[in-house]
Amino acid sequence: MSTILQRVMAAAAAVAAIGVGAARPAAAHCDTLDGPVVIDARAALAAGDVTPVLKWVQAEDEAEIRTAFDRTLAVRAAGGAALELADTWFFETLVRVHRAGEGAPYTGLKPAGAVEPGIAAADLAIDTGSADKLVAALAEHLDEGVRHRFERVVAAREHAGHNVAAGRDYVAAYVDFIHYVEGLHVALAGPAHGPAPGGHEAHAH
Repeated sequence: MSTILQRVMAAAAAVAAIGVGAARPAAAHCDTLDGPVVIDARAALAAGDVTPVLKWVQAEDEAEIRTAFDRTLAVRAAGGAALELADTWFFETLVRVHRAGEGAPYTGLKPAGAVEPGIAAADLAIDTGSADKLVAALAEHLDEGVRHRFERVVAAREHAGHNVAAGRDYVAAYVDFIHYVEGLHVALAGPAHGPAPGGHEAHAH
């Protein structure tokens, strides 16, 4: 992933966090039934080979996943409801261990289609081999976010001295605008490189 794309995506995450006006849990991706972790898990179970999912866990957790995989294959042999239950248990185990490796909490599997649009767009960029549409969409979103807040604070400033209520409206608009831009600046100016090989950052997909 290019340095520019990494920074734009980081900024988009900041936009999402700031836009709700309060802190919230990191958006999940790996815990959805149509996310990359479960997709690889389905392929691994179908092939009877655990290898495709091992990249999603840290080395020290590999033994746990191998054991869970073997147990799942044994139960799957019964077919029917047993197969479905075994698969779900393996998905849950794999996602839980993966998220623990990221320093993120596990709150259960989410249904297919629960991925946020921005994350889905990022996956699509990877699948198509082009980040052009993603970067353009993010740039448009950032432009709209900055301009909207800027226009609001400028308009509020014109009436800030009329009375206390108008002054408070201005302060609210000012704080929102400054925090928004500050978040973008921090994200865009942050480290462009990910963790060292073999390492994991404490973030969620």
